Amino acid sequence: MSQSYLPLNDPLYGYLLNQRSDARDPVLEALRSENQSVQANGNLSVSPDQASLLNLLVSLIGAKWAVEIGTFTGMSSISIARALSPGGRLICFDQDFKWTSIARRYWFKAGVQDKIELKLGNARELLSRFRPHAALDFVFIDADRESYDAYYEALLPLVRAGGLIVLDNMLCGGAVLDPIERNQPGTRNIDQLNAKLAVDPRVHTVQLAIGDGLTLCRKR
Repeated sequence: MSQSYLPLNDPLYGYLLNQRSDARDPVLEALRSENQSVQANGNLSVSPDQASLLNLLVSLIGAKWAVEIGTFTGMSSISIARALSPGGRLICFDQDFKWTSIARRYWFKAGVQDKIELKLGNARELLSRFRPHAALDFVFIDADRESYDAYYEALLPLVRAGGLIVLDNMLCGGAVLDPIERNQPGTRNIDQLNAKLAVDPRVHTVQLAIGDGLTLCRKR
């Protein structure tokens, strides 16, 4: 296969990040700094370009009703909530009180606290009882890899035709091609889901080389 993509180094990636609307967002920059200072898993947040893309996608489809699985400290939820149509609502599922407490603080700083409802607990259990007020326009999945397919199957029937499901970390840091790592439960489940989504007749799917692999599924 001839190379038709451009490998990124740090300077080029930095240049890329500057070519965005609102590239210097004080709230998200402060949150990213706090993520890096309080724990070693700052990379669990979506990257700056992913945050901008989520915001743009929500705006493009005029999303009003959205769901997020895996909130962490709030980077993606702020990006989604800011772009919701007037009267819109984002339901966040997460089981970690510590990290979502940071998210709550930054929701207030971003002025989106009234658009977001947090459901704390096991998302698989909560989704079995979840009944949204209206068909969902947008779903973002960024949680435990072992449950991605379960989340996808639980939420797809609740999404309107033309709505989007976006899944993060679909390359597992390249482990999907590693002969040893790909047999780990989480990576194996993602690899199987990648193969499934590529041929699922219920959705139109594309995977993007952004962050750790971002898959977009538009419901037919």
